[in-house]
Amino acid sequence: MAIEVNGTQIETTDSGFLVNLNDWSTEVAEAIAESEGIELTEKHWDIINYLRDEYLNNNQNQPMERALLKDIGKLWGSKPTSKDVYKLFPLAPTKQGTKIAGLPAVNRKGGY
Repeated sequence: MAIEVNGTQIETTDSGFLVNLNDWSTEVAEAIAESEGIELTEKHWDIINYLRDEYLNNNQNQPMERALLKDIGKLWGSKPTSKDVYKLFPLAPTKQGTKIAGLPAVNRKGGY
């Protein structure tokens, strides 16, 4: 599979995750989000940037939802609820957000 961004074909897996982490850009993120039916806001970008930072700068960490809520709460000034972040990423913030962030698929089972 592939998506086209600015005239360039970007290779993705069958489930829409990037094959090459280095292909990611904000334009790629916007294209993936659009295919997921999401219009990115500042809060989306906060979570996307958090997920990318955790993966790229913290030994490829892919945080579970509890850690995401706690850390994003520090950034936003108050801890969001699961419902708040599921409004942003309806198919799971740590999974759908990871896809839009251009990171590998999270293979763990659910969990809070």
